Amino acid sequence: MATVFSSDGEAVLRRELGPVAAAPRGDLDDFYEMGRAAAFIQGGGFSKVALQFPDELLADAAAVSARMEAVTGAEMYVLGDTTYGSCCVDEVAAEHAGAEAVLHYGPACLSPCRKLPVLHIFGQQPLDVRHCAEAFRELYPDRQSRVVVLSDVVYVHAMGELEQQLHPEYPNIVFSKVVCGDPPGPTPAKEVRQFGRQFPVDAPGGLQDCAMFYVGAEGLALTSFMLTWNCCPFSSFNPTTGCGRRETFNVNRALMRRLYLVERARDANVVGILVGTLGVVGYLAVLQHLRELLHQAGKRSYTLAVGKPNPAKLANFLEVDIFVLVACAQNSLLDSSNFYRPIVTPYELELACNPAREWTGNYLTDFRDLLPGACAHIALPPAVPVAEAVPDISMITGEMRAVHLCDSPASQLLPSTAIACRDQTQALAEISPAASFLESRSWRGLEQKLGQTPVSKAVPGRRGIAIAYEDEGCEQ
Repeated sequence: MATVFSSDGEAVLRRELGPVAAAPRGDLDDFYEMGRAAAFIQGGGFSKVALQFPDELLADAAAVSARMEAVTGAEMYVLGDTTYGSCCVDEVAAEHAGAEAVLHYGPACLSPCRKLPVLHIFGQQPLDVRHCAEAFRELYPDRQSRVVVLSDVVYVHAMGELEQQLHPEYPNIVFSKVVCGDPPGPTPAKEVRQFGRQFPVDAPGGLQDCAMFYVGAEGLALTSFMLTWNCCPFSSFNPTTGCGRRETFNVNRALMRRLYLVERARDANVVGILVGTLGVVGYLAVLQHLRELLHQAGKRSYTLAVGKPNPAKLANFLEVDIFVLVACAQNSLLDSSNFYRPIVTPYELELACNPAREWTGNYLTDFRDLLPGACAHIALPPAVPVAEAVPDISMITGEMRAVHLCDSPASQLLPSTAIACRDQTQALAEISPAASFLESRSWRGLEQKLGQTPVSKAVPGRRGIAIAYEDEGCEQ
């Protein structure tokens, strides 16, 4: 019987594998925009280029790679498996191949990259523009409605035609533009730049006076939009099913779940920082920011690089009370209901550990907004003296939490009977058995024991395979 953390593997053994067939997409030159990709490679003078495909487009990788090599003369390397989410540019795998640039195909989170030049080719999925416009008219019968139109990146190519049909009837409609990377200069006061989207807001009450219309299927992108802009009513049109609807996703229930995780983070003593990206700009800065945040809150932190997190991997770290995932805006909202320990976002950890940050109703999914100099950065307040400390009661357990106060050795002591000498100044520190065990779980290699093992000549070892070595014989 399979469990959450293990499986007997019977399903894998019985599964039949066949050739992977590409989905019918018409002309590959149009779908993958071969001309634009070739101009990008030749214009940059790149000789080695990495092609990154999601799983659903990997069947076309060989054909696309061969055509690109024939047109450009550059070497093409297909990245078959991404280190983290397929929506992020995998700069790590590209650097392993020595690539000078990356062509990223399929859906993308549009997070800015650190090193390599990137060209996003979303793939032009078909959209029935007339049917989409009819669904919009049914959802918004008032022609004076203020609506911002968002779309999945695979339907961006059809937004111009949709705008031509709707704009004469709806004078207050606004279509967002896809922006790859961070635009230069500060963001204007009446403009929104987020999630790789850019659009002006002319409503008197700002964004909260606008409705959102999303063209695309239900997924992480739509969830991230709805949580971030939770003051706006959402509706959507799914091009696959051809159905338009008002989104019934209960944002308040989702926010209640996230706020519950914030309370769990306040109760945690040992926090695991999961590295969920190595290519998004600012990930190193936010890792350092989280370490300082947890140190000042009196919590132990450990940085873990496990690739794509799953319940089986994280179940190996039973000493950790809660995890915080540093990833792109789409992948950070991980549903941890099947995990042994909860997983929070950097913003939720800030709510838990930074006394100066208060819940305002706005939800942040981009960790770069928390860094110094960003729009939502709030500096940590100074440590509170013992006499001014306010008792902190857990809303989950009903018990009083241990509060990290001043930095003096006396004030760092937490109620515990396990103490040890930390340095020559006889400063005392609390010992957490679980955290100490986690510190020791590092593989340091084989012990050399130089000078302790007698020298001996090499001798022939066993030959054969593990099921039947040559000196074991075989049963007839």
